[in-house]
Amino acid sequence: MKTLSVVVPAYQAEGWLERCVDSLLVGADDLEILIVDDGSRDATGAIADLYQAAHPGIVRAIHKPNGGHGSTINVGIDEATGTYLKVVDSDDWVDPEALLTLLHTLRGFAADEPPVDLVISNFVYEKVGRRHKRAVRYRNVLPRGRVIGWEDVGRFRASQYLMMHSLVYRTQVLRECGLRLPEHTFYVDNLYVYEPLQHVQSLYYLDVDLYRYFIGRPDQSVNEAVMIKRIDQQLKVNKLLVDVEVSPYEVPPALYRYLLHHLRIVCVISSTMLLRSGRDEDFARRVQMWKELRYDDPVVYRHLRRSAIVQLMTLPGRPGRTVSQAAYRSACWALQLN
Repeated sequence: MKTLSVVVPAYQAEGWLERCVDSLLVGADDLEILIVDDGSRDATGAIADLYQAAHPGIVRAIHKPNGGHGSTINVGIDEATGTYLKVVDSDDWVDPEALLTLLHTLRGFAADEPPVDLVISNFVYEKVGRRHKRAVRYRNVLPRGRVIGWEDVGRFRASQYLMMHSLVYRTQVLRECGLRLPEHTFYVDNLYVYEPLQHVQSLYYLDVDLYRYFIGRPDQSVNEAVMIKRIDQQLKVNKLLVDVEVSPYEVPPALYRYLLHHLRIVCVISSTMLLRSGRDEDFARRVQMWKELRYDDPVVYRHLRRSAIVQLMTLPGRPGRTVSQAAYRSACWALQLN
């Protein structure tokens, strides 16, 4: 059994798939690379087949009808044979030295009983046109160099949260929690982060800048114009997160605090995109989104609404909208958002 399975969701990725896979091959002796071709119409599938032929037993090319990002991750979870699993999108890549450090760490955990459930590492925004690359690290939140439980986790900053890029789950955790991401839906990476966390008992923070997150292409799903165009899918994921049953009496306090924090971030993103569209009907949907949350879960609603970032981004009236949008633009510049 390999220590790590890396799932590479690939759709129309002929222009960057090789960069992604080549960065992973440095760890070939102890990982498997599952390239999941999501019904691509370009050369993506052929490139995946060439890698499989050149690296048998290491690279597997899996071809499937188009089902979206979530469907490729579902297939990867089903097909993985590694003790641990990481998703690396086909237009992103990893730092080879950091990958070797990760594999060395995971090998030690795989032999433990019970093994560590979740390893968290850093990621770097590789934004087009930016010479200075911003790294997202968790040194203020997570102790380094030791296995921890949720009681050891500190408070995340308002702009700081876990992303798929920073996580390596134990594969069995993903299977036992029953995670199935919706098909033909964007932004499901939030569900990938959020749902399995209730099943995580032990964590380890590996302070290396492993994942290189490439942003800046105008057609990317996280581009603001694209997000506004696909706002229905963002709202769908938002609602699915709200519907995840989380009881403050059944999970550790620090985990409950983090789940509220993550949900708050997603709600702010949804609310802001509805505001940025400039359409009156979307502003009405924005108001309705918060009303529905208040009706569905008044406790969670109160937790979210009393935070400063939610208050800033939901100011009422036209002057409030102006202030909220100015704050959003400043955050985009400072955080190198797309």
